[in-house]
Order: sequence, then structure tokens, then C-alpha cells
Amino acid sequence: MRNLLYLLLFLASMASAQPKKAISLDDIWLRGTFSSKGFSGFNFMKDGLHYTEVKDNALLKKEVKTGLVIATLIKDGDLLLNDKKLQLGDFEFSEDETKIIIKTENENIYRRSVKSLVYVYDLRSKKLWQLSMEKLLHPTFNPQATKVAYVKPDNNLYIYDLNTSSEVAVTKDGLKNSVINGNCDWVYEEEFEFTRAFEWNEQGDFLAYYKFDESNVPVFNFINYGKLYPENYVYKYPKAGEDNSFVSIWSFNVNTLESHNLFATKNFMEYVPRIKFTHNTNILCVYNLNRHQDNLKLYFLNLITGDRSVKYEEANKSYIEINDNLTFLKDGKSMIFNSEKDGWNHLYLRNIETGLEICLTPGNFDIDELKSIDEKNKLVYYTAATETPTEREFCAVNFTGLKRTKLTTEKGMHRIEMNTTQTLFTDNYSTSNTPPVYRLCDIKGNTIRVLEDNAALVKTMLDYDFAEVKFQKINGNNAWVMKPSNFDPKKKYPVLMYVYGGPNSQTVTNGWMGANYLWYQLLAQKGYIIVSVDNTGTGFRGEEFRKKTYLQLGKYESEDQIEAAKTMAAWDFVDATRIGIWGWSFGGFMSSTCITKGADVFKAAIAVAPVTNWRYYDNIYTERYMRTPAENASGYDDNSPVNMVAKLKGNFLLIHGMADDNVHFQNSVMMIDAMVKQTKVFDSEIYPNKNHSIGGRETRYQLYSKMTNFILEKL
Repeated sequence: MRNLLYLLLFLASMASAQPKKAISLDDIWLRGTFSSKGFSGFNFMKDGLHYTEVKDNALLKKEVKTGLVIATLIKDGDLLLNDKKLQLGDFEFSEDETKIIIKTENENIYRRSVKSLVYVYDLRSKKLWQLSMEKLLHPTFNPQATKVAYVKPDNNLYIYDLNTSSEVAVTKDGLKNSVINGNCDWVYEEEFEFTRAFEWNEQGDFLAYYKFDESNVPVFNFINYGKLYPENYVYKYPKAGEDNSFVSIWSFNVNTLESHNLFATKNFMEYVPRIKFTHNTNILCVYNLNRHQDNLKLYFLNLITGDRSVKYEEANKSYIEINDNLTFLKDGKSMIFNSEKDGWNHLYLRNIETGLEICLTPGNFDIDELKSIDEKNKLVYYTAATETPTEREFCAVNFTGLKRTKLTTEKGMHRIEMNTTQTLFTDNYSTSNTPPVYRLCDIKGNTIRVLEDNAALVKTMLDYDFAEVKFQKINGNNAWVMKPSNFDPKKKYPVLMYVYGGPNSQTVTNGWMGANYLWYQLLAQKGYIIVSVDNTGTGFRGEEFRKKTYLQLGKYESEDQIEAAKTMAAWDFVDATRIGIWGWSFGGFMSSTCITKGADVFKAAIAVAPVTNWRYYDNIYTERYMRTPAENASGYDDNSPVNMVAKLKGNFLLIHGMADDNVHFQNSVMMIDAMVKQTKVFDSEIYPNKNHSIGGRETRYQLYSKMTNFILEKL
């Protein structure tokens, strides 16, 4: 890190006398002038000392500390099947590292689900299998690497025996838009953030899986254009207040080929957001969350005897959010999990049988991620915002919670990946003004080698007129401000605010912002001040601050943004008549709310893929924060921008992808309908066949051109 600092200072001194270039949209979206180099992380092997890397279609085994090639596990010519040469890209090891699953011709379905042609390669025998001529979802080895479970497009779960080259159908009742086995329905995938809905036990003789009966879930459809007769895409999407899938958890005995129903939700009024096998190979932990998402129970189910018991229960006055931090220890007696039970998000060590708990991370801060557990040395590794909500540190704590060590010291954001033996980690470190540096460190935090320093990008940036991002408080909330590099406090500047503002989110962090950061630099060069404020409800300031928005999503958040704009309007160097705001998704909801509710404050707003009425959005997300429309009609209606359009005065640009399976185009259609009925003048841009991300190189160029021109003309 010190060498990089010297390099930056040297380059800065060399560039200071040179005339600066202006940033263009072509630089950002077409030429890749400011593309940062990444490091995807090591594909660590089990010994923790080696990793694998694909180069020229060969699989190399390398030494972590030096990057030296130790062995070639697969040569380019090894992957031949029926005269077809496979490209080794997306692959996964078996637990014993004797076989790999290779996935080709990947095809995304929704945000997380992908189907692929699937092959298995045996590193010892050099044998190559294709598991099916169909594209499969979630191919997963059993722990013994003798079988692979997967889901086919018929919504059924299968097991392929690698020893006999035979396939067994675990389920047979799968049916599109009716019954799904081993794969999530749309809303579980999106809101509980997983898609593979089955798990092997450690012994490999049982497979536990989900069955989603979505026959009562209402259908949503949108049109895909391009053909002479456009195609109608139909899928199940439960909006707020509507029925969910009826979910049941089943076990399949690999030896007897018998399935048993282990657990079922009470019709559509409960959720099963996770299942996890414990280290007792016959005990399955089933998470059970009620519809209001304010009560969580962990059921322990015995697959042999059928016995069940609740080993943990937690209630919250508002809601509980689910994640993957829960880990069962190999001693069979303990688990580590996170909870906000003391008002902050902390890690706890709990004896499963006695209920005795220890808070491992006490203090007025929130942990971010549980990264690894070293049971031998009784250490837990995690990231947290211990010093400030805007930064992350990598820490270790012992099992008593009394000895905590910081393993990273630099101010900024640290994103960590650890090896399997807790002896090394990679650190993706950046600040708001410096691109990422990737380094390999020992367990004490000492740098072993720099993997990527993005020095070439830093050198390029010095040729351009970049402004500095600075942090401050606005009305007590965290904010960053980017002023033009030639800022003159005697002049008046227009302000563009960027907002997301959703529950537990953050836009104000001291980390690299990527393409949007470059776009803000472009606007700063054109004389705009760019500001982002983390409003009430955002993350890493404790539960009370985050959950104040409960039942009134959008109320306090928009009030904070409007008050921040009013505060900035009083600054001597701000033109109070030229304040604008923009956002995407929840941020689009916020910008739509601000331009209507705060019509006297904002001159312009851009809303990309916005929710305009929470009645239109999915029930797991919306009801977590709002309960159902029947229970909280005023919370929905009073805070929906579609009901506020009569107040609209300023310039409004509405943007949406027509194939958005997440925030439906319906939201913008109904907003447009309401504005037309109120004879409001507005701008809009639609993107056929584009989903929520509105992705694609040329598409993004056109999108940001549209937004840039709108800002230059209307703000």
C-alpha cells in the first residue's frame, strides 16, 4: 500500500502541470477509458495453500502466496466429448476435489437462477460425462462425489449416479406455473436471496428439498417484442396481500428411493426462508417465519424418527431479516448466528440444548458479514462498521467475545474472502476517490502480495479533471458531496441529488462507486454539485434508526431528502431554484415521491424503474415493512407517488424496462395514466425487452445520454 501511495504522489506531481481532459459518455460506456481491473478472488483449494485458475482452457493449480503453477489438472485437449470441445469457464469442485462440474451455455432466468448444459469431469480417470441433453439448474455433488442432484425445466428434481451413469427422478409432479421441486419460486429467489432449494446431508444418503405449490399465486405477464407476433411471458408473482406458494419440505432417501413430507407451511401465511443440515447428519434445521416476518422459529427435524422440536425462537416488534450467517459448529452443540435483539446487529454464540448465549460483538455498531469460523482456535471472522457507518473493517473475535482484533487498518471499504483454513485472506480495498486495490494478506493482516492495484487507471484519471468526494453530515444524516474541481464559493451552483434510500441500504460509503461515480464527475465538470444523503431507514446506524420507517415506507425517507434539499438551498453557493434528484428502483420511488411531495423544492427528477405504488410490488418485501394492504391501507396509499401527481410542478423523466420481472412496467404505466389525467407534462423513455437492470453496453450509453441531456436542459 505504501508503494502505491508513492506512485500516486509521483504521478500526481507529473500530471499537475498538464491541461486536464474532460470526461465524456463515450469514455464511460463505449471506450472503457476508466475501466477498473478486478480480481474475482481465489478459487481456494481445501488445503488453503493452493488455488485453481483457468488459462487457455486449461485448469492450473497454483500456489497462493507466489502465484506459481504447481500442476496442470486439466489440459486443453482433455475436455472432448463426441468431437465437441468444451470451454472451461464456469466450474465447481466436488468436496474431495476429485471431480468438477462444468457448466456451459449458461442462460439466466431471473436475477439468481441460471440453467446450463452440465458435464462432470473426473480428474483421476479423465472421464467426461454430460448429465443431460437438457439445460439443468443447480447441479450439486453429494459430499462423496458419487452423485449429482439437479432440477430440470419440467420443475422436477433428479439425481444422477456417476458410478452407474443412471438417473433417478426424485419428484414427478413438477408443472410450470403450478408445482416447483428443488428450485425457488420467483418471490423466494428475489427476496430471500437463494434459488437452489435442496440440500445434501453430510453422509450423502438424504436429500432435503422444497416443494412450492404456486397454483393459487396470481399470474403476471409481460410482452417480449421482436417477432412478428410478440410473445406473452407468463409467471407467478404474488403482489402485496396476495397468496403465496404453499411450501413443504421433503426428504428423499437415496437408498430406499422414498420421499417423506417433513414440514409444511400453514397454507400461504408462513415462509420457510432457509433449510440447513446440522453436523448430525440426520437432523435438518428448518427456518419458519410468519407472514408478518416478526417471528422466527428454528425447527430441528429428525429425518429417521420424524421427531421435531423448536431450538430457537425470536420475535421482533417490527420485522426480522433473513441471511446466511447462521452456522452450526462441528461440536454438534453450538451455533453462531446474528440478531438485532439488543438494538444492533451482532453475532451470538449459542448452546443449542441449554439456550445459553454469548454476544460475541457487543457495542453500538452493526456487523456486516460473518466470513469464517476457526473452531480449532475458537475465532470468528467478520466484517463490521465498528468506527463509522460509512466504512467496513475486517475483525476477529474469540468465542468469549472478550478479545477482538482488527485485521485491516486503512480507512475505507474492505471486502474480504478467506481461504478454507483461516490462514490467508484477500482484501478488496477502496475509498470513494481511489479505485480498488486487491491484496493477499496473512491472518494478521500483513500484505503478502498485491494482486491488482489499478495503477494504470489511477494514471489515466490524473489526465482528467476529477473532483474529490467529501463526507459530511446534512441534518444529522451521513452524506457525500462532490463539487466541481474549479469550485468557486462566490458562485451559485445547481445540485443533483442521488438517492436510493431503501431499508438497510447505503449510498454513502467510503468506497469506489464505479460507473456512476464517473458520470457524476462528468456532471461536476459541467458545473453541477452532486450530493447523496442516507436518509432514515438506511443501514448501519442501529435498529431504531433503520426501522423507524416501519408501516410508512417512503414517509420519513422522503422527508429527509426534502429537508436535505432545503438545507442545501440555504448554502451560499447553491442555486436554490435548481435542485434535482434521481434514483433507480427504490431510488426511483424516492425521486418520484420527492418531485411531487417536495414540488416546491425540486426543479427536476429522474425515476428509473420506480415502484409508484407498493400495492404493485411483491408481498415478501413489501409486507416485511408495511404488512398487508388490508391491514395498513393508509400506509400504502398515503406514501405512493401515483397518488401524489396532482402536486407535480417540476420537470420529470420516467424510465422503465418493459420486461422488468421485478418492478413491473405497470408501475410506470399507472404513473403515466395518473399524470395524463392531471394534465401534467413529463418526459419518458421505455426500453423494450429490458429487465430491471436495463443492461447492455449500447443501452446504457443511450440511457445515460438521455439522463445527461435531461439534466443539462431541465436542471
